[in-house]
Amino acid sequence: MLAQIILLVLNTVLGLLTFALLVRFAMQWARAPFRNPLGQFVMTATDWAVRPLRRFIPGLFGLDLASLVPAWFCQALLLGVTAGLTGQFGVSPASTIVVALLAVFETLKLGVYVAIGAVLVSAVLSWVNPYAPMADVFNAVSRPLLRPFSRLIPPMGGIDLSPLALLVALQIALIVLASLRQEVFALLR
Repeated sequence: MLAQIILLVLNTVLGLLTFALLVRFAMQWARAPFRNPLGQFVMTATDWAVRPLRRFIPGLFGLDLASLVPAWFCQALLLGVTAGLTGQFGVSPASTIVVALLAVFETLKLGVYVAIGAVLVSAVLSWVNPYAPMADVFNAVSRPLLRPFSRLIPPMGGIDLSPLALLVALQIALIVLASLRQEVFALLR
């Protein structure tokens, strides 16, 4: 019972922190404005972890790795504690490498969820209230992802179907990540 409570608390805290770090990464990648409630929340929730890491972890090709590395670390910590408390596997160099690799897949999965959320909210806001204060943020994050699909799929009758195509592609990415995760997890057995 105590292990379940610890795992619930850790999963909630580390999951939300990972999500906030990935949203920060996505907003910086897309050069989305941070002068809004979402941006201010993300900055406040993650500054304590990202600012000190910027001294040691430089950016790469304009990507803020100081936001991405702690997101991965949170997932690695969560997976390691979960494996330790549930007794899935022992402590060894091989299991540590597998946990690190599984954490990459979990971080990518949460990144896909961030993209799905941004695209869905952007699409809904475009129908309901395109001039909402938060619309700029979600549009900025989803626009680079939608651009390749918009080039391939022209609007039909004034309706842009590129968000639908992107959502299908993101769902396929989730299926591929789950399959890869299962294969890596099978290495432990």
